[in-house]
Amino acid sequence: MAKKQRLRSEIEEQYKWDLTTIYKDINAFEKDYSEVEKLIQNYKHHEQDMMKSATNLLEAINDDIKISRLINKLYMYAHLNRDSDMANTKYQELYGRVSNLDNEYSKVSSFMIPTLLKEDYSKIEQFYKDEPLLLEHKFNLENIFRYKDHVLTDKEERIITAFAQVLGNSEEIFNVLTDSDMQFGFIKDEKGEEVELTNSSYSRLLKSENRETRKNAFMRLYEVYASYKNTIAKILAGDVKANATISSIKNYPSSLEASLFEDNIKKEVYDNLINTVHDNFEPLYHYFELKRKMLGLDELHLYDTYASVISDSTKEYTFDEAKDLVIKALSVLGEDYIKDLNKAFDERWIDIYPNKGKISGAYSSGSYDTNPFLLLNFDGTLNDVSTLAHELGHSMHSYYSRGNNPYQYSNYKIFVAEVASTVNELLLANYLLNNSDDDNLKLVVLNNLLDTFKGTIYRQVMFAEFEKKMYEVEENKGILTHEVLSNIYYDLNKQYFGKKVVVDDEIRYEWMRIPHFYYNFYVYKYATGLSAACHIVKGILNNEENAKENYLKFLSSGGRDYPLEELKITGVDITKKEVVESAISMFKDYLEEFESLYNKIKK
Repeated sequence: MAKKQRLRSEIEEQYKWDLTTIYKDINAFEKDYSEVEKLIQNYKHHEQDMMKSATNLLEAINDDIKISRLINKLYMYAHLNRDSDMANTKYQELYGRVSNLDNEYSKVSSFMIPTLLKEDYSKIEQFYKDEPLLLEHKFNLENIFRYKDHVLTDKEERIITAFAQVLGNSEEIFNVLTDSDMQFGFIKDEKGEEVELTNSSYSRLLKSENRETRKNAFMRLYEVYASYKNTIAKILAGDVKANATISSIKNYPSSLEASLFEDNIKKEVYDNLINTVHDNFEPLYHYFELKRKMLGLDELHLYDTYASVISDSTKEYTFDEAKDLVIKALSVLGEDYIKDLNKAFDERWIDIYPNKGKISGAYSSGSYDTNPFLLLNFDGTLNDVSTLAHELGHSMHSYYSRGNNPYQYSNYKIFVAEVASTVNELLLANYLLNNSDDDNLKLVVLNNLLDTFKGTIYRQVMFAEFEKKMYEVEENKGILTHEVLSNIYYDLNKQYFGKKVVVDDEIRYEWMRIPHFYYNFYVYKYATGLSAACHIVKGILNNEENAKENYLKFLSSGGRDYPLEELKITGVDITKKEVVESAISMFKDYLEEFESLYNKIKK
């Protein structure tokens, strides 16, 4: 497979996504663009008469849906074209125009929810009787009215909205400081060559086979961060204070509960996740002890915990081979699923290979009036095969959600967004483990799985616990100095890594480089997502009654219920500790299999 990056024009059409299924040409795009401009101008009249009758409310909702659908379709065409060739200024312009159009509509339609919440829900209930078609929107309307106790006066809401950009500026300041202004200097890599230490290169250097390289990268990075401890503490403390203040003003019991409110999740779910991990540290401790032995070290320091103990697989896959593997791995989901999955390949949903100007990484996108689209940068590695399975999981979730629900219920919540993608990854890994004679490949697969569980269940929960503790300091009138933040973080590291790992003092500054702490209680969703996926995969592979059928029902549920209720379709009750325990049990099983296979090969 050629590694040289090609121009977009040099990629064969069969390997590019077919965006003519969105708009056949730019004229069709412009026609819809002009239509949306007119609809936005006409939408303004709803502000005055929306709540005068059930018919008026239904008309306002239907017009909102019509505009939103068209904007989403326009956005897909602009952003997918732009991402496939960032050097093409024509598509940059289209993307900018659609973004401006979306912003304009957000301003014009911003009255909708405040106008609704001025009324009692009893008026909406009467509207259902007057106009039964409104019942098609009942769940969304009920969900909006859940916020009634947390919405302020029009003037107060306008003030908060006006200050939203300022109040939410902490993450941007943090990113500019850590990605642009901070300099970490140079260190020698395993080849003895001088390399620049950056936030990006740090991750690679920490996996080096050379211990001195790992140690030097670790020590140097946190030496620099420590010199900015007062500044970064002020940035993070400011973000925490802003969120805590708004939560208090809006009558939420705590910042955590304000964050959980959107998904209708109780605080107990968050606490249960942390407590369950606390009760199950032993498999993690065993993982670290095994790594120490495999590295041949007397003691394992934190800068050793990311060191590679298994060389990455050198096997290269063609895209057809990757496709074949993924289809075989996912065939346990049934013929109908595979038939729908094949549309991704047959109908050119996928932009496969890298080209000059194409955005890096991978994602799944799409809208209600388009099929899903997958962006890849396929280079033939095992990781690329796994990425294909992962993004197809997102795409099939979206395909079924949109295909089985009206527009207003067609999007699933972020809380469950990683479930389907992780299910696919786990099914692929299990297929490779059960259908390969290559012990080396099996070790690589198992090692990747262990890293995933360690990084997603344990590390993300440690982050989640750190967030909870720092918000508790703020809400109990404490001061989040760099000493307070660093001590909380250091103590958590000692707890999560255990007594047999040397918890180097420098790790107390790691919180300074984690952008997720500006996401306001987001990271726990990584752990709940993986836990749910493990429970689902276990049921499917064990041929539990209706496990496959219930999973497919979940994929089709869209956004017509709250995420915890939708997960219950699969038998997953994330409020119960058994779900997280099941994931940790799977981690333990993979760890035992890995250790056994490693010892077999070593002999």
